[in-house]
Amino acid sequence: MTDHSDHDNPHLRRIRSFVLREGRMTPAQQRAFETHWVRFGIDYTGKAQDFDTHFGRQAPRVLEIGFGNGEALAWASEHDLARDFLGVEVHGPGVGRLMNALAARNAANVHLYKHDAVEVLENEIAPGSLAEVRIWFPDPWHKTRHNKRRIVQPGFVALLASRMTPGGLLHLATDWEPYAQHMLEVMEAAPDWCNEVGPGQFAEKPAWRIETHFERRGLKLGHGVWDLLYRKR
Repeated sequence: MTDHSDHDNPHLRRIRSFVLREGRMTPAQQRAFETHWVRFGIDYTGKAQDFDTHFGRQAPRVLEIGFGNGEALAWASEHDLARDFLGVEVHGPGVGRLMNALAARNAANVHLYKHDAVEVLENEIAPGSLAEVRIWFPDPWHKTRHNKRRIVQPGFVALLASRMTPGGLLHLATDWEPYAQHMLEVMEAAPDWCNEVGPGQFAEKPAWRIETHFERRGLKLGHGVWDLLYRKR
């Protein structure tokens, strides 16, 4: 497997895991950065991180890309204490909200980036070091001319594969059916990944993905939700 840490893929370099619509942070969220960032945050350096030092132990690591307000990540880390969790999100209010929630229960198995996920994966996460990656409800970029901005693209899933342990799990979820079909097409064509539930199949919602406020709102509007589970070959 080719290591994608070098900046040798022009298409991948154009992908961003976000569109920055930074909302106003509440005083509590702002205080979270002042009070809790030193505990839960990881400053982007552009160099591979020693996560054993950050977490104070060796354990399987789960990365959630674009955790939003952190509801799912907070729940997962509280109910899966045997694993360590990394979260990447660029929107300050969500990062602040999650840090306050983690501090309230004295969490010890979560660290967060406020940075672009592509650059974190390329430069800060060593090859073969992740047990699972979760990308739940990423921006679907509805307009056809913007589809190329979707984070789930061939170059990106190849980069993810290079950072996974053998047998590592990639869990995708979306409530936008055209994006679900796009994800399925990309993943079925990716040589490093195997569909856990069978070729060309979507998965049932796993128990570990809780129904968030965002998802409940979509379901009330009649949106479907599609999950995809793939293992690193």
